[in-house]
Amino acid sequence: MKNKRRMIFRIVSLLIVLIIAAAMFVIGRGHTVYFDNKTIEYKGQEYKAYHKVLVTVDGKQVAKLSPRDRGMADIMGQSITMNLEITDEKGGTPHSHKVTLGVPYNMDGVILNIPALMAGQPEEAYLSEFVITAPAVEEEVETDDMDMGDMGDMGTDMGDDMGTDMGGDMGDDMSDDAGGDAGGM
Repeated sequence: MKNKRRMIFRIVSLLIVLIIAAAMFVIGRGHTVYFDNKTIEYKGQEYKAYHKVLVTVDGKQVAKLSPRDRGMADIMGQSITMNLEITDEKGGTPHSHKVTLGVPYNMDGVILNIPALMAGQPEEAYLSEFVITAPAVEEEVETDDMDMGDMGDMGTDMGDDMGTDMGGDMGDDMSDDAGGDAGGM
């Protein structure tokens, strides 16, 4: 009787822990949401960027976007509720929209294109995954190993070519090149 009661208590405790773990796994999942105010073309239709977009999440303004701008917010959970205050063109009257979206579980970084979202396009048009691209790897250029003795002569040779004396006597160099004495120097 005592062993049976102990076994039931352990199973119930394990089930409670598993339920809490599953709930925390879904609820506590963090995402970074990027808001794009960029012109987008989808199925031959172009959706122009707005003049200005103010994005508010959980009562805090997280982005003020001009055309071609991107803002971001970190969220917890599988949905985001945001208030968008949109000004279509310069000098226009802003209009507000409250939007609630589900965030895909498998994406850490999510890009929302606001013009496509507000035009009522499907999820594939306004939602994409933010992928960090690796920087391009530069090729190493192989250089020949030069003897340090050769580099010492380079300074005087360059000076001779330019007509300046870089520490050597120009007259001696000329006499060596001419194959004889250049005026008795």
